[in-house]
Amino acid sequence: MKKIKVLAICAIALFSTMSAKAQFATGADLVTSYVWRGIPQEGSNGGTPNIQPYVSFTTGKLTLGSWASGSFSGNVKEVDLYATYAFSSAFAFTLTDYNYNFASQPNYFKYGTGTGHVFEGTLAYTGSAFSASLNTMFAGADKLANGNNALSTYFELGYQVNPLAKLFLGGSLANSATYGTTGFGITNLGIKVSKTIAITDKFSLPVYGILGANPYAKNAFFVAGITL
Repeated sequence: MKKIKVLAICAIALFSTMSAKAQFATGADLVTSYVWRGIPQEGSNGGTPNIQPYVSFTTGKLTLGSWASGSFSGNVKEVDLYATYAFSSAFAFTLTDYNYNFASQPNYFKYGTGTGHVFEGTLAYTGSAFSASLNTMFAGADKLANGNNALSTYFELGYQVNPLAKLFLGGSLANSATYGTTGFGITNLGIKVSKTIAITDKFSLPVYGILGANPYAKNAFFVAGITL
């Protein structure tokens, strides 16, 4: 309870000192299944539809936010927190606190031994057409069989073919139970195509489809999504 009070006081102090230019954003995606970095999050069958809401707060070069996913089956319950600092319009660094299926870890605020949290650092580059990211899990529940930190590291390259289509290729650099690899392996390869459907003169609905494969696991997937 003391930790919660301290976090609340810090949050109030932070928001009270922010400039008038600070911005809030919120929204949600509805997806046919939840596939993350080429890994289905409800087993090899791909799972059920998920609702994936987000909220963020940006002031200057700093963005604080939360992203979540909940499946229609109830088997996925995820709430993540992140902080991103943009060094420029192209380079950014992000710290993420993942917490997946926290129902099995009833104390969300437990960060010690046996935590359900995974902490990751990400360095990302986003250009006009080319993008790249390097993501390393450095603490938390990402472990090897001997109990040591696995330091699971994922890389991803992207190429924006045109305003509607993007190619991507990503994979694990080493042994990782998180990505199901025993060494280097491509786990996420495919294309994402987006479009906007006009509903009325004043309202349109962004939709997208992702056709992908996990060559390492010899799996393929197709995800359709609607952004609300």
